[in-house]
Amino acid sequence: MALPPATRMHELWHADPVARARDVLRARDPSIVDTQIAISEIEAPTGEEHRRGAWVADRFRTIGLADVRVDEACNVVGRRAGATHDAPVVICAHLDTVFPLGTTVRVRRSGQRLEGPGIGDNGRGLAALLALAEVIDGVHLRTRAPVDFVATTGEEGTGDLRGAKHIFATSARNAGAAIALDGAGDERVVHRALGSRRFRITFRGSGGHSWTAFGVPNAVHAAAIAAAKLARIVVPVDPRTTLSVGRIGGGIAVNAIPDDAWFEVDLRSTATTMLDRYEREIHVAARAGADEENARRHRNTAELSVGVARIGDRPGGETAPEHPLVTLAMEATRVVGREPELATASTDANVPISRGIPAIAIGAGGRGGDAHSPTEWFDNTDGHTGLARALAIVVGAAGLDDSGITLLR
Repeated sequence: MALPPATRMHELWHADPVARARDVLRARDPSIVDTQIAISEIEAPTGEEHRRGAWVADRFRTIGLADVRVDEACNVVGRRAGATHDAPVVICAHLDTVFPLGTTVRVRRSGQRLEGPGIGDNGRGLAALLALAEVIDGVHLRTRAPVDFVATTGEEGTGDLRGAKHIFATSARNAGAAIALDGAGDERVVHRALGSRRFRITFRGSGGHSWTAFGVPNAVHAAAIAAAKLARIVVPVDPRTTLSVGRIGGGIAVNAIPDDAWFEVDLRSTATTMLDRYEREIHVAARAGADEENARRHRNTAELSVGVARIGDRPGGETAPEHPLVTLAMEATRVVGREPELATASTDANVPISRGIPAIAIGAGGRGGDAHSPTEWFDNTDGHTGLARALAIVVGAAGLDDSGITLLR
């Protein structure tokens, strides 16, 4: 008869190789934080991750990962061989931040508290990725299945999960499981992928002087009409859905009828059916904005044109709460003395989940806040606890060699 998950996790937690690795992580805690600071002080806006990626690739090689490479999406990939050639477990952390080039990224330290752009999201995830790659060394701690360590690109904003989409469509398309390390924390288990679609709506016309050309269709007016229509849409609470206009612009001067205008829309939902429904509503509102403005134009003036472009598409889905990977993560959370919280979020794990690969996202220990702001902070109190939890999840998913302990199979 199969042992219950809590019993198997207890066996894994106290197995000699895992216990030794936990001790190593605890002893290396200060140097792991130093690594976190060093990573965070390398600028890496979405689309400009190459310097940080090169730094991580050098560390992968120093740690002794095999087949270290930078793929076509600029992901940095390395493998720790397992005892078998089973489907690999992929552990990933994203390289990019939301902060543009030129941002002051120096990290300030006050005791256990660090403050600086990206120190948690995702300096912490990358530091944890490197720490786990070092203790899962293939000698003192060897897994049954191989473990692929991946530093991904394009996770934030308009990156549209570019790196994750590439890796899980190519070399990791047959992965046995995937775990994304994203930010701080040691309680949440993100098993539900929040789907999102992003759109840029553009209006174009002839424009002209605000006095002498009055009556020519105004592109900004059309954009404002369409945005107002979207603002009046009532979206459902269950399944939870959100729709917001995030940016708007157009025109060249206060005394000119603008010949172009644009706005961008962020649509999110836990249900694909809602994404489909409100994508149609976005098209309807855009067309209505152009039609209403064109209806007011003077005769013999050119109509506005309107275009709707999808600029982002993050797939949704779910790894079921009863799936062995989720129960493994929950038991690992309990074994470190925390109460697990099942959660919904948009992370690199969206991609493998949408492709039918069991996947979750977790924090990498410590506490943090003010993400995506210059005052982002990270507190490393008990940070090693989150690293130990991540270690147990990865080893539990890949299996511990020579022990017969595996929590997924």
